[in-house]
Amino acid sequence: MGSGQPRIETRHQRAMLALLRDEGVLSRVELGERLELSRARVAVEVTRLSELGLVEAAGPSVSRGGRRSTLLRLATDLRLLGVDVGATSIGVAVTDAACEVLAHTVEDADIREGPHAILSRVLDLSEKMRAQAPGRLLAAGIGLPGPVSFAEGMPVAPPIMPGWNRFAVRDHLGGALHCPVAVDNDVNAMALGERHSGVARSLDDLVFVKIGTGIGCGLVLGGKVYRGVAGTAGDIGHIRLDEYGPACACGETGCLEAYFGGAALARDGLTLARSGRSAFLTAALAEHGRLSARDVGEAAAAGDPGAATLIRDGGRRLGQVVASLVSFINPGMVVIGGGVARLGHPLLAEVRGAVHRRSLPLATGNLPIVLSELGETAGVIGSAWSAADRAFTLSS
Repeated sequence: MGSGQPRIETRHQRAMLALLRDEGVLSRVELGERLELSRARVAVEVTRLSELGLVEAAGPSVSRGGRRSTLLRLATDLRLLGVDVGATSIGVAVTDAACEVLAHTVEDADIREGPHAILSRVLDLSEKMRAQAPGRLLAAGIGLPGPVSFAEGMPVAPPIMPGWNRFAVRDHLGGALHCPVAVDNDVNAMALGERHSGVARSLDDLVFVKIGTGIGCGLVLGGKVYRGVAGTAGDIGHIRLDEYGPACACGETGCLEAYFGGAALARDGLTLARSGRSAFLTAALAEHGRLSARDVGEAAAAGDPGAATLIRDGGRRLGQVVASLVSFINPGMVVIGGGVARLGHPLLAEVRGAVHRRSLPLATGNLPIVLSELGETAGVIGSAWSAADRAFTLSS
């Protein structure tokens, strides 16, 4: 933590900051009631947080019959940095302390360029976004498309990230930005973003499935991300569906991701195009020289039967895996996001159908299975949320 960073001194201060972030403007009386603190204790802690420049007055509250209490909010000049690094893109956002996006940009990138090149671009984009939304940088968070040791702040043996194994991402960015940095798996960050600002707002138990170049899953249980012992919980992309299936980037065969990630859709679309079984994709290949999952989606939307079959088969396989999660976890919602989720309702229909066929009626009777509302901002909002949590950690 940089020397200019505020130092949280008590658990009451941490709880107040988190509550103001989560719920917005609150009165001193409401803070005391929510946290079961006396007025005297609230006054002491609020005074200290004000001295640290973390909270400020927001006017008087509505009268309850006596003297009106003061409304409080997180300081409006505080800023958080949220970064979402995918296999093929970098998203960077600056938010206020309540994780409302103030400036946001997304650029194409190739994670295979390695940590130095990618993180250099992250810092360049961060500088540009901070110039658009100036203020005091409190903390930063970054999501990465592979297994991450949350405690150490680094990726560990990520299958699609050559050169990144055990690279000290937290220390690298923290040294450059002079603030605390939280590093997590990108899908965990997206799950947090949806839970706090998206369609799953305030749900304590949810499953977030990202379908991008690969497939991953973020699990929110009891209001917190469940990462498992080593940080690999939710790695559903490498669940084996068929021992003799297609080769996967992880080195195994028959993984879900090998059947229905963005790379798999592009591969199978290329096969359709070259075999002449999809006039749409054959024309797209001739025009662009390559195919993407988006091309397959556009072909299906245009009524191409081969492309539509790819989406139905992939959605059905994904639904089989999601059904197992639903039976095991019994979440309150399943949210599907990521670039391939732009395939939209045809994909959603297949997933829903498979889940309802394979899971108990009690688990699925009131289970919404929906598309993400946040789109490209889910990851940066969730990363900003993790950044705030790290900034609000008690000083040692």
